[in-house]
Amino acid sequence: MSVESKSFVEELPPKSDLSEWYVRLILRAEIADYFEPVGGMMVIRPYGYTMWEHMVRLLDERFKATGHTNAYFPLFVPESLLKKEAEHVEGFAPEVAWVTEAGGEKLQERLAIRPTSESVVGMMYSKWVQSWRDLPVLINLWNSVVRWEKRTRFFLRTTEFLWQEGHTAHRDEADALAEVLRILDIYADFVETDLAIPVIKGVKSAAEKFAGADTTYTIEALMPDGLALQSGTSHHLGQNFARAFNITFQDLDGERKHVWTTSWGLSTRTVGAMIMVHGDDSGLILPPHVAPYQVVILPVRDEPPVRAFVEEVRAALPPTVRATVDWSDKRLGWKRSEWELKGVPLRLEVGAREVAARRVDMVRRDDPQRQRQSVPCGELAEAIPSTLETIQRDLLARARAAMEANTRLADSYEQLKQTIETRRGFVLAGWCGDPACEAAIKAETGATVRCIPLGDLGNVPGRCVYDGKPSSRRAVFARAY
Repeated sequence: MSVESKSFVEELPPKSDLSEWYVRLILRAEIADYFEPVGGMMVIRPYGYTMWEHMVRLLDERFKATGHTNAYFPLFVPESLLKKEAEHVEGFAPEVAWVTEAGGEKLQERLAIRPTSESVVGMMYSKWVQSWRDLPVLINLWNSVVRWEKRTRFFLRTTEFLWQEGHTAHRDEADALAEVLRILDIYADFVETDLAIPVIKGVKSAAEKFAGADTTYTIEALMPDGLALQSGTSHHLGQNFARAFNITFQDLDGERKHVWTTSWGLSTRTVGAMIMVHGDDSGLILPPHVAPYQVVILPVRDEPPVRAFVEEVRAALPPTVRATVDWSDKRLGWKRSEWELKGVPLRLEVGAREVAARRVDMVRRDDPQRQRQSVPCGELAEAIPSTLETIQRDLLARARAAMEANTRLADSYEQLKQTIETRRGFVLAGWCGDPACEAAIKAETGATVRCIPLGDLGNVPGRCVYDGKPSSRRAVFARAY
């Protein structure tokens, strides 16, 4: 590594200092910046926002393929409307930001800046749903919400954040539950396939579920420091909001009934997860599916033969490949380090030697050895998309191996405590379902029940690690962001 490229990288602390590395990388790679006049707020810069745009596109395609349509609902929620569902408002009360004055006059009723949209959606659904023919209602929102957090960190927890929130209404409980699980599968597929982050699907405990829901399902990811990150949730709201907002319909039998509702959301915190899971000491490593640029072409010199060949190389790439050329006058070593920091999946280098041979040097960002592969210009149309998909798969495989290596069984409470304290990670252990055991474990270890896994992972009878009572399922315990 040249002296100047070494100094460029040394602006980052090692990833082993994850907290400092994470913040410095986001600032240095121009993903986001602080909005200092208001604590906990961030500006998502163009490079970071482009990642989010690709995520929106890929997730939105999945929603539309399953019959959902997008809409927009108001930002302000009257206090009386927010209070209609008691458990819901109690759960969000500490985080709600209020507007009390507008146009120089004090408002007669406080307006909440939406922490989530169940209340405004519920009011509108009560107008729109009258008959069984109006069901199901399958609507998704792309918006921002405000939750006044005391401790914030880029993407993972900010006062305002971007997300999607789905809100659906159904004729019966079976249809609503099918929707909840369908969305959970969509989330898991998106995060694993497009972000290359493995997750555990499961159901939240009563203490950890969404305020106002009957049941909350979640996907949980594991970060390199051994802390869990809730990465998407899907809520079975039962008829709680339907009763609160009088969302009723006339069924086939002529009776008026309450609908069954769901809500679900995935936010920009998954951008933070992607940064932490895949990055290294040199900076970002971005999954090709969401990278702003999938390929960067680095000319060694700006000379007519090189410029002409670079144009040939760029024309040889499929139009679906997102590529850029760095014609800046910086030295090659500096440019390499800069684009490594930004995590572009593939680097193509072109100098006089490559022009003469009509080949390019291709380097994978995810390869720790930065091995070079010489690729003829005529083979780029096939080699580049194939290599990008290989990188996408390899990133998931590597992240999955890391999660599995940091997922451990605990047969006793002492074992659970020791693992959480010394190694962190996911700990699978029997839990009887008693909230008192859950609260005691949280108080004594800092670990919460992240979920009760669906399928074989959770379907293991045994004994509760805390009180020794019989348990029918196994839970995932971890400290979390």
